[in-house]
Amino acid sequence: MKTCILLFVVFGLVASCTDRDDDLTEVNIRIKNLSSFTFDEVQVGNQETVYSDVAPGGYSEYLPYETAYRYAYVSIKIGEDTLVLQPIDYVGEQELPIGLYTYELNVTAEGEILLKFVAD
Repeated sequence: MKTCILLFVVFGLVASCTDRDDDLTEVNIRIKNLSSFTFDEVQVGNQETVYSDVAPGGYSEYLPYETAYRYAYVSIKIGEDTLVLQPIDYVGEQELPIGLYTYELNVTAEGEILLKFVAD
């Protein structure tokens, strides 16, 4: 009897589980700031909207993208300075499937942007 109840509970938990990206219809990307600087503005790809005021160690909100890859063009405005990460091309890259992703961004002392891709 205990086995039947346990199986029923486990089945009920599994059947009721949903992922937080089940209702998505596009790729959604957020920014994590790994640097010690506040990112005043971050533009990713050719997106017109930008991420604003991403504090050191902080995350931005997710923004939807029609098309995205594991890496992208990134422009970061820190005070009066604008830093750019410019990919050469996307040859051999596959478009990301619908889901939630994070671009972890860091800035070196030399002003180089480092991007780490994370599937959430």
